[in-house]
Parts: sequence; C-alpha cells; structure tokens
Amino acid sequence: MKKTLMAFKVLLAMLLFTGCGPAPDREYQEMLLERINQYEEVTLTTDLSWLSESERRMIPILIEAAGVMDDIFWLQSYGDKDELMEFITDEYAREYARINYGPWGRLEGHTAFYQGFEDKPLGANFYPHDMDRQEFDDWDNPDKDSPHTIIRRGPDGTLIAVPYAEAYADLNREAAELLREAATFAEYEPLAEFLKKRAEALVSDNYHESDRAWMQMRDNNIDFVVGPVNTGEDRKFGYKEAHSAYVLIKDHEWSEHLKRFEAMIPEMQAGLPVPDEYKQEAPGDDSNLFVYDALFYGGHCNAGPKMIALNLPNDPVVQREAGTRSMQIRNVMEAKFDEILLPIGEMIIHDDLKEYVTFDAFFHLTAFYEIAEALGISQTINGQGSVRSALREYYGIMDANSSDMIALYLLSMLHEKGEISEKELHQAYVTSFASILRSSRFGTAGAHGVAAMIRFNHFERAQAFTRCEDTNTYMVDFEKMQQAVEEGVARIIKLMGDGDYDAAREMIARDGEMSETLQRDIDRINESDIPVDVVFRQGVDYLDL
Repeated sequence: MKKTLMAFKVLLAMLLFTGCGPAPDREYQEMLLERINQYEEVTLTTDLSWLSESERRMIPILIEAAGVMDDIFWLQSYGDKDELMEFITDEYAREYARINYGPWGRLEGHTAFYQGFEDKPLGANFYPHDMDRQEFDDWDNPDKDSPHTIIRRGPDGTLIAVPYAEAYADLNREAAELLREAATFAEYEPLAEFLKKRAEALVSDNYHESDRAWMQMRDNNIDFVVGPVNTGEDRKFGYKEAHSAYVLIKDHEWSEHLKRFEAMIPEMQAGLPVPDEYKQEAPGDDSNLFVYDALFYGGHCNAGPKMIALNLPNDPVVQREAGTRSMQIRNVMEAKFDEILLPIGEMIIHDDLKEYVTFDAFFHLTAFYEIAEALGISQTINGQGSVRSALREYYGIMDANSSDMIALYLLSMLHEKGEISEKELHQAYVTSFASILRSSRFGTAGAHGVAAMIRFNHFERAQAFTRCEDTNTYMVDFEKMQQAVEEGVARIIKLMGDGDYDAAREMIARDGEMSETLQRDIDRINESDIPVDVVFRQGVDYLDL
C-alpha cells in the first residue's frame, strides 16, 4: 500500500464525507490528491553515530541556513510565499504549491492548478513579467545576463539589474551568520575556511574564492552546497542561477569505489568521438568524485522532481584551475530506483532483459552523467563565446542531452579498457533506456524531460530498440545502441561547439515531443500507481542528533 501523504487522504475523506465545514469541489480535490500522490514520501536520514560531537552540533545550523536558501528560492520562483498561502484556501492546493514552490505544476508543464493564476512565466520571478526578448536584447547593460542579478523596472519603467546581494540582502546576511556559526564547530580546517568564505560570498556575490575553497575539501565528513547553483528555473534565457542548499554526509566506502576513475577524466575527454577542435578543453587535474547521503534539500533542488547528483562549481575559471566535483546522492538515488525505476523496468522491459535493470548500473550512469558535465565543450570554436550564451534558452536541454549521451559513451570506453564487463555495459544500456521512460514522465516543460525525448527518438531512428507489440515491452539491440550513442555524442558536441542556436531549436522541435505510442506506454505506467518522483520528510526531527 502506498504510504505517500496518507494524512492527506484521511483528511480528504473527512472533508468529503462529513458535514463539517464548507463542501469542497470533489472533482478538484481528487485531481489535487492524484497530483500529490505522484510523489512518494521518503525520509532523508542516515547513520550519524560515527560523526564527532562537533560535527553533530554543526548539522542543525547548516539545515537552518539551507532553510534560508529555501526562502530565497521562493522569491525567485514565485514571490511572497506567505501571501500565496493566505490566498490559497484549499489545503491540498497549498500542499501542492509547497511541493512546486508556487501555484504551477512542474510535472504538468508549469501550468496553473489554482484559480486566479495564468501559466508560470518562462523567466519565473527573475524578470518583469511584461518584458519581452526584444526589450531585453536592446537593453545595453553589462549585468543583464549575469547569473547573480534579477531584472526589475525602475520608477520610470526602464529595466534595472539588481544584484542578488542587494535583492536578498536580509536573507543573505542571516544565512552568512549561520555559516560563520557553523564554521566554529568545524574540526576540519578546509571546511571551516569554506564556510567563512561562502558567508562572505553570499553578501558580496563574489563566489570565486569560496568555490576554490570548496574544491580544497577532500577529507571532510560533512559537505554543504549553498547559494546560487542551477539555471534551470530560468526557462526564458537560462541565465539566472537559482538558490539551492544540500546538507550532505559523505559515504567514504562508496566514494572509494569511484576514486579509481578520477585519474581517467582527462583521458575520457581526449577519447570523445569528435574532431580535436571540439575537445581541446582540458578538465582540471584536481577533479574528484564523492558519494553522499542527503539530510536536507532546500530551494531549487527541492522543487518538484529531485536531483540525485550534481557537478560543481559552475565557474569556468575555477573548473580550469581546480577541476570539478562530481557528487552522487546515494540515499535519494536508491529511493528513486526502488520506488520508481525498478517497477518501470518490470513493466516496460522485455522479460529477457529485466535482470539488466540494476541499481549499480543506475548509480554508474548517474556518476558518469556528472563526470560528463565537466567534459565536452563549454566555449564555442567560432568566436561566439560560451556555449551557454550562444544557445540561450536551449542550453539546458542540450547540456542535459549531451551529459546523458556522453555518460553512456564513457561506459563503453571503460568496457574497451577492461574496466567494466560486457554485461555491465549492457546493464547500463538497458537501465538507461528504462530511465528515459522515467524522465519522460517529468513532461516536456523541463530540460531533462525534453532531453529524454530527444534521446528516445534518436535511438528509435537508429533502431537501437524494438517495441514488442505482443507484450508491450521493449528490447534493446546492444550493438546498434553502442553505435547510436557514438553518433549522438558526436552530433550534440558539434552542435554545442558551433553554438548553433537554430540547430538546437530544430532538434527540439523535431525530437522533443512524445509519440502517440510512447504516450500510451507512459499512460500505462502512470495508471499503475508507480510514483513519478519523491518528496522528502526532512529536517532535525528526522535525525538522530
């Protein structure tokens, strides 16, 4: 029996079948409950008994600071949270607004689910809602595309760029004070140094030194990602980074499992199947791979579908100087595999290949996705500047597609080197295919959902899989899949390196939609009571501190 938000089911029954209070709209209530139940409740916790007393005292402070990032993200996603909650009179609509950080369903294409609201603006709350692209393009301001400014109108109606440090000044100061307090409990000096430098960054918008300090941490037990991280919330231009926070406990055993791949990262870049000019960028020599259990998600990373891995920092200068850190969040990954991916595999993968859907394959796919984030190409080869600026609003989709394709290609490289077996490579192909259907359920309003469709349609044209009509299941052709992956990697890296905005738009228009046949399969998955994603029970109350 599903445990997802059972309290809401009980309360709904009370409202529907007792004479107390105003009678709700039954159809609307059932729709909201169905949407809420797309998310499986998962408790974020792990064994903390091995941490020192100082480390255990630090955790509640970091969680409190993560809560401040949550408050900032509400302002970026919607605006005044308290005002919205007062306006929404339906308790289930309030709960769905909390999951989505606003009155728009992220799994429903950012469409409004409460009366009085239109669909979510592409630029969220980073830009004036009445600003169009032409006005933005014509505006001569060097800070307009900064990842750390919001755009507003001045008293005379003209556009102005407001730094995050100013726009969220009070909240930034509150978070900075908490980070400085947490630093006093840090027995590992590089962690203390990072927390102090990050506190300064929050109030100055200068994140370079704190990013470098973060990359110096190697032997810490606690990790903390805090501040502006991801541009996915800005669907208008893809410029603005939204605030997130992760409170993480390092899993040293699983991290050691990945350590052997660190030294191979430059070789992986050199082995990409593209001409040399598209792979001349060298990842930093100090790139590293770690595995964690999460204790708390705050802000953008907690909105709708949850992240299971990340690769930071975003600063290209720090990436060249110090490399990147690939971070796998194992306990959330396990929850998604057990509750979502494995049941999808049982339903949609042919009986002959079901055993090929494994957690180890899912883990390695996720790990190499994040490694792939640091590979490929970030600067165009024809003088258009960064790939991000050249592809604009299409960058997030192209980047997600690139990382997924490169991850599969890297695993084939490892097989050729004898690092993984042929069976492990085939498990990766089948698990990846099942995961495409998992990601497809996120809808085509988000980068990962569209990227999943692009991969599906690319693999279909390459005949890398076959749909068995008699069983409504899929078979993967391993040889054709390997060839299709190589072709897909070459195509997407070249597009990005050329900064080909028109080609990106055409690819999304051609391959970014779901076919009728696939939609029927997705409908079958949705009707089977398999959740789409997870929602967290989290915080100090769920930790043994």
